[in-house]
Amino acid sequence: MAGLTINGVTKTFGDFDAVKDVSIDVRDGEFLAVLGPSGCGKTTLLRLVAGFENVTSGDIRIGREIVSTAQGCVPPEKRRVGIVFQNYALWPHMTVAENIGYSLKVAKVDAETRKRRVEDAMALVDLKGFGDRRPANLSGGQRQRVALARCLVAAPSLVLFDEPLANLDVHLRAAMEDEFAAFHKRTGTTIVYITHDQAEAMALADRIAVMDNGRLAQLAAPRDLYREPANEMVASFISEGIVLPAKVLIPAEGGHVKVDVLGQEVVVRCRPDEMRRAEAKICCRGPEISAAAPDEPGIDGTVRRAVYKGGVARIEFAPDADPSVVLHFEQPDPNPFEAGARARVRIASGWLIPGGASA
Repeated sequence: MAGLTINGVTKTFGDFDAVKDVSIDVRDGEFLAVLGPSGCGKTTLLRLVAGFENVTSGDIRIGREIVSTAQGCVPPEKRRVGIVFQNYALWPHMTVAENIGYSLKVAKVDAETRKRRVEDAMALVDLKGFGDRRPANLSGGQRQRVALARCLVAAPSLVLFDEPLANLDVHLRAAMEDEFAAFHKRTGTTIVYITHDQAEAMALADRIAVMDNGRLAQLAAPRDLYREPANEMVASFISEGIVLPAKVLIPAEGGHVKVDVLGQEVVVRCRPDEMRRAEAKICCRGPEISAAAPDEPGIDGTVRRAVYKGGVARIEFAPDADPSVVLHFEQPDPNPFEAGARARVRIASGWLIPGGASA
């Protein structure tokens, strides 16, 4: 196996930078998810690593070998990089075994060795005994495993996944997440997993790289992305974070700071080295918002919607201090909130988003 180093990489198409000065160091054996909305540059980044596109500036290393610079590019077939596409890309006229072993046949690996390696790859993805079937006779999940086995049979040093679960139904996606996690645990392969699905990224990855308009917005473990987003984009993108303006009341101390949010004073988390400033923004999430007790300070406003979801209701609340803001949270049964009713909620905690003007 091998790690991956992306160093100051930019890819320009005409006058458009699809990827802008991105640097990521993927450790040997690490599972990295690259996450972001459509058009953020994640697929272009995968194509650069695979060798389908050359970098405009910067360089890419796989292990210790430089495979891409502005001056030249190692061809995809010589990078020992395996790719699993979202549409499987299987040959319909070939059997499962023939699909898996095709790259070995092209490489002129002898028949006996080829047969053994194909059988080993099928066993690794739990397809033993399926070698004589054709793709049309397989389920979506089984076809995905064939694509994975075809990738693994070539003994890649790095495996790239290009939104591999996008075409599967929700139940099969959950099962395949388990498959991918088990595969990574068994093999220790270095994986770069491109996705727009936050749940997939959170469930599978050791770290997540969030892309925004071609740039790397944040690189962190899933828990850190959720609890400590680096900027407003990450805060609002990850798990529907709510970004709110705040006034800092007391300078930060010990990783906490007191702020005024929509008229409520709240102690929120912050970076230990947070600089003193008067104006800021916080990120809070649904689980940090709840109904306020009658004698408890909180935020007055109007319930816009109360959507029952079986055991809980999704509440959308417009505060009087700024009716353009929507606070959303889930309220377990019994639900005291009704659409159009007056109510009071409280924010229990949150995160002071780094940056902003100094006081």
